[in-house]
Amino acid sequence: MTFSTTIETTGSVLTGPMRSPVQMLAEQSYDDHLSVHDEATAGSLGLSGAPIEGPTHFSQFDPLAVQLWGDEWFRTGCISSHFSTMVVEGQRVQASATTTSPSTASITATRDDDATVLTGTISVAPHGTTALEERLANRRHPGELFIVDQLFEGLVSAAPIDTSMDLDTSNGALYPFSLNRKLTGITERSPWYDTSDNPWGRPIVPMEMLSVLANKVGERWPVRQPSLGLFLDLEVRLEGTPVFVDETYIVEREIVGLSASRRVESYWTRSTLTEKSSGRHAATVLLHSGVFKDSYAEYPKEKLA
Repeated sequence: MTFSTTIETTGSVLTGPMRSPVQMLAEQSYDDHLSVHDEATAGSLGLSGAPIEGPTHFSQFDPLAVQLWGDEWFRTGCISSHFSTMVVEGQRVQASATTTSPSTASITATRDDDATVLTGTISVAPHGTTALEERLANRRHPGELFIVDQLFEGLVSAAPIDTSMDLDTSNGALYPFSLNRKLTGITERSPWYDTSDNPWGRPIVPMEMLSVLANKVGERWPVRQPSLGLFLDLEVRLEGTPVFVDETYIVEREIVGLSASRRVESYWTRSTLTEKSSGRHAATVLLHSGVFKDSYAEYPKEKLA
């Protein structure tokens, strides 16, 4: 089996065990300053602790998806999630999925104090409408912007970017840990991630690490600095094949939406991962990134809620 996780099944609902996710971004930095995942920086924004990166929770859904769809999850699987409440190290999280069709399910992750961590969908092809496709389509006009005002829908990365992930190399300032280090703390461990013991005969990148692969290199979008951001929504989709360890991919990015709420300005980036050796479209990552208004010193005071 891919996972040894114990799953409870009640009718159409699958529930995994409580897990304790690990914080690996305490030393994350971008544009020469620490991120919201640092305790002191998080405290400066009035947060109760340094949030664990949202994609960390994706791994708890892998055993549920494999029970539903088997190996197909690692070929055409898609997890599409809105992050509701942050999790800090020491808190426990439980994942559940409710089937809605032969190829789709709704998902929820809940903290040990019953707070909802995330909601969304998981699916294999044909996917139907995912949670984030619906959120992106229904977003409201952001109004006047002061931090992401240099961005616009249709803005694309200046040039394709090569990216890859091996087992031992750190993934840079944005993700200061290696895949091997991640696997020591991942909530659901599979031998498929670091051995050739799988149908493809080579290690595959975990679903929760696809956003790392897509975003760890290349130029940042022109978001005004210094400011602090976090993930609001994330969707990762495999396009017919796993993403492999030690394989080079070409990343191309496009801004596909702008948004705003009371506390943040935000932007939606769609990144495509193309296998360089074959030209095959391997994965798509849709990331909705928020930037705290009050983390930008030049934000107009009268515009802060």
